[in-house]
Amino acid sequence: MKSSDQQALTRQVRSQVNDTMRLVEASLNKLQPFDPAHPYTPDEYEPYDALSDRFMRAVESGIKFFRSYERLQFAEESETFRDQLNRMEKLGLVTSVELWFRMREVRNRIVHDYSPEKVKELYDDMMGTLGNELRKMVHVINSLEV
Repeated sequence: MKSSDQQALTRQVRSQVNDTMRLVEASLNKLQPFDPAHPYTPDEYEPYDALSDRFMRAVESGIKFFRSYERLQFAEESETFRDQLNRMEKLGLVTSVELWFRMREVRNRIVHDYSPEKVKELYDDMMGTLGNELRKMVHVINSLEV
C-alpha cells in the first residue's frame, strides 16, 4: 500500500474513533454509577447496555487506529498485541500497556458477568479509569499529524 493510501486509511480510522467516542461520551454524561442493590427495569438498564456496547466499539476502534498508525509510521505491524501497545505507549498514545489489556478484559467480561456486584465493577471501570483513558487516547490521536 502506498504511503498516501495508508495515510488516508489512518485518517478514516481516526474519524471512526471520534464518532465512536462521541457516543461513549453521550452515555458517560447521562449515567449515574450503577447500583447493584437497585432492581433495574429493562428500560432503566438499557442505557448501561448502550454504554457497554459503545465502550466495546471504542476499544476496538482504538486498536484499529493503533494498527493503522503503526503501519503508517513503521511500514509494519507488530507481531503481538503487547508489542503494538508497547509501541503506542512509547509514542504517547496510551498511558500504559497493562491498562489497555485491562480494557480488553473488561470488553470480554461484559458479555459474561451477570452478578450485580461484578457488573458494578465493570461500569465503574468504564465510567472512571477506562473512560478517562479512552478520552486521553482520542485527544492524543487528534493532535497527530496524519
